[in-house]
Amino acid sequence: MITRRTLLRGVLAAGATAATGAVLAACSDSGTAPLRLAAGEEGGFFWEFAQLTAAAAERAALPVRIVPVRTAGSMENLAALASGDAELALSLADAAVSAMEAGAAFTALGKVYENYMQLAVRADSGIAGTAQLRGARISLGATGSGAELTGERILDVLGLAGPGDVTRLHLSMTDAGQALRDGTVDAVLWAGGVPTPSFADLGIALRLLDLSAELELLRVRFGPRYEPVLIPPGTYGQQTSVATIGLANLLLADPAVSDGAAGAIVEVLIDHAAELVPDQATGSQFLDRQSLIVTAGVPLHPGAAAAYRRHHG
Repeated sequence: MITRRTLLRGVLAAGATAATGAVLAACSDSGTAPLRLAAGEEGGFFWEFAQLTAAAAERAALPVRIVPVRTAGSMENLAALASGDAELALSLADAAVSAMEAGAAFTALGKVYENYMQLAVRADSGIAGTAQLRGARISLGATGSGAELTGERILDVLGLAGPGDVTRLHLSMTDAGQALRDGTVDAVLWAGGVPTPSFADLGIALRLLDLSAELELLRVRFGPRYEPVLIPPGTYGQQTSVATIGLANLLLADPAVSDGAAGAIVEVLIDHAAELVPDQATGSQFLDRQSLIVTAGVPLHPGAAAAYRRHHG
């Protein structure tokens, strides 16, 4: 089980290594002062949103330039903030709150959308529900992703956190999809939009596992930040909707980001919301004006708070 101490230690250690080369390379261009946005895997929701946000900020002629940086996901993004290798980051709310409670210092610019935890097996698999996962080979997301933390919590509430209960693998979404297609893993858990391209285009039918019971156990153990959501019928070839776990995604900022830059980014989130919706946003709660400020207890950046007051009073 990932504890607060090990989470923060991992965040700080990863920040010293994983993001440095990519971030420094991303900032070598000349021009407007860059804000490096630690994002996610290519083909994932984080990465798409980061690219769209950077493009919208450029079109809006902001006094900042957003530079998306590829990462494994939330944990690596928090590491980049902790080490100073990024000024902005995307993170699942549970990872952000755990890091903050462990002593990490950052602020929020907004809750930008609801992520969907998705647990899939092949449609021809003998695994019909989470009760049959014991002994399975499960990809819990790439090392450094938010799915890794949430996945460990799901295994814990299922009573599958012990040695030998399951075989854990940590694959990127692309590699996990191929492994599921090839039969080298039995199940894949990931956090993303609906549908996620890495799994929608595999050429095989998938079975999504219902996570409603696990949702209730997570809420009892870790609080109400885990929310009920439905994956619509036909998303990955399944005939019915599937209940799963929704988890807010936060856009975070180093406290040293200027009030003007933070406020300008909030203006993009509010005024250019239609330009920031990735293709895989079907069914997602996305960039709602009222929910932007619901940041799971992570304090708003002062510049962001001022921008919201200008809009909402």
